Amino acid sequence: MSKILIPGGTGFLGKSLSRYLKAQGHEVITLSRKRDSKSLYWDGENLGEWEKELETVDVIINLAGKSVDCRYNPANMKAILKSRLSSTAVLHKAVEKCSNRPRVWLNSSTATIYRHSETRPNTEKEGVLGDDFSTNVAQEWERVFFNKELPGTRKIAMRTSIVLGATGGAFPVIKRLTKVGLGGMQGKGQQMISWIHVDDFCRAVDFLIQSELEGVVNVTAPKPVSNKDFMFNLQKSLRIPIAISQPRWLLELGALFMKTETELVLKSRFVLPEKLENSGFKWDYNTHDAAVQDLI
Repeated sequence: MSKILIPGGTGFLGKSLSRYLKAQGHEVITLSRKRDSKSLYWDGENLGEWEKELETVDVIINLAGKSVDCRYNPANMKAILKSRLSSTAVLHKAVEKCSNRPRVWLNSSTATIYRHSETRPNTEKEGVLGDDFSTNVAQEWERVFFNKELPGTRKIAMRTSIVLGATGGAFPVIKRLTKVGLGGMQGKGQQMISWIHVDDFCRAVDFLIQSELEGVVNVTAPKPVSNKDFMFNLQKSLRIPIAISQPRWLLELGALFMKTETELVLKSRFVLPEKLENSGFKWDYNTHDAAVQDLI
């Protein structure tokens, strides 16, 4: 079994992944910017006591980065970019110093790196990258990650889609809105949702650790779905008779009130996990209705 270090491991994904990996017999250590008894402290920018762990670590899974669920004002945009680049760069510096380097380094990226597309799917090989704040952050993030080779350490950038879980992320929010009758389509409803069940996300990470894959990997379920169909299925599953749709202007107003951005629901993320499929990974939840049924 492996010793695994998870920077940024105290959020929804980090906690889910830690539980899963520990259940598989792995030893897991988390790094956090908050001082507590369950994690090692780091500031995500500078070397420190935490780097000593890297000498005995087999795998790094870097999940660090400020949440994008906020308004894209200058201060937040700067923090979003800095938190990703700084944490990745300081980890690189620490690994370079190691006498015994980790054999695998999985670094977070995002399926948002691809352009808005409602009809053309994006694979690792054929995907078209976007050109706006979010996509440029993702591209710079990957550039810093892949900037230098680390002999002996296999690198993977995980272009992860929306992770559906019952205890965190976007799903509990969407579920609450649906229960109060706001479960209709958002915008025109044509935007595609690439998603993955949290259990399959954890299994995919473990699969990547054991595999020989490297470079960029789309970590999504194999069957994206339109916003309209996703919301309809959730409404039906919850047996809610009313589903009021929200036009773009109403979403903009709601996003301002909730201090977030409409991009999170209006961007079309049409992403396919070609590398995972070709490598033989099997999803427990490969359709959105199966995932929703399990989560509710």
